[in-house]
Amino acid sequence: MIIKPMFSYAIRHFSSSMQQQNNYKTRLWARKLLANAELSRFYSKKKALNGKELKSAVIIFGKGAEEMEVVIPADVLRRAKIDVVLAGLCDNKPVECTKGLIIVPDCHMKDVENRKFGAIILPGGQESNLAMAESDKFGEFLKKREEESYIAAICSGPLALAAHCIGKGKCVTSYPKVKSDLESFYKYVDDEKVVVDGKLITSQGPGTAFLFALKLVELLKDKQEAKEIAKILLVDDYC
Repeated sequence: MIIKPMFSYAIRHFSSSMQQQNNYKTRLWARKLLANAELSRFYSKKKALNGKELKSAVIIFGKGAEEMEVVIPADVLRRAKIDVVLAGLCDNKPVECTKGLIIVPDCHMKDVENRKFGAIILPGGQESNLAMAESDKFGEFLKKREEESYIAAICSGPLALAAHCIGKGKCVTSYPKVKSDLESFYKYVDDEKVVVDGKLITSQGPGTAFLFALKLVELLKDKQEAKEIAKILLVDDYC
């Protein structure tokens, strides 16, 4: 009669001890599982962010920019699900473009100075490009990314690149009227609407803005997607 309660107590104590041990093991296992899941999410997020950086672009422009060369690349790249940021050269206030269109930037250039982009795009427009050429901050922004990002300039945009010694000796094209200002610094190409030399992309002007933007889609994503967008937009001379 005395033994049974003692035996019963021993069983309960043993059972309780085993349960506590099992609970401890379960908690330990759960913690490891959560830690592994968190680590997996971290690397997945890191990989996704790296991929996103490669499929992103910033369009930098100032007062007097050529509006078609701001809007068309932004539109075409966004159709390709590329993250596009419109950055004001001097601030984030509305910018009056060369034909009077007002475009509101998403931010000031300094707000994204530490962010990586797959491409940096410079629209034309003499006043805007002159301000770029005279801006040390803009020059630093370009030089910091020259090796890792595509740098794309259209119309008179290559003048701003030359001012900051970007891509010296490479093949470029531009708006025909600024050809003479670029020939001593670059290998000038007259007969191509879009010229790609390594990570430098240049184009001639408003009429070639669609081809310029589609080439960026091709480089940041793939040619098939660029072809599909060209078909939707009825851009027949993209191939």
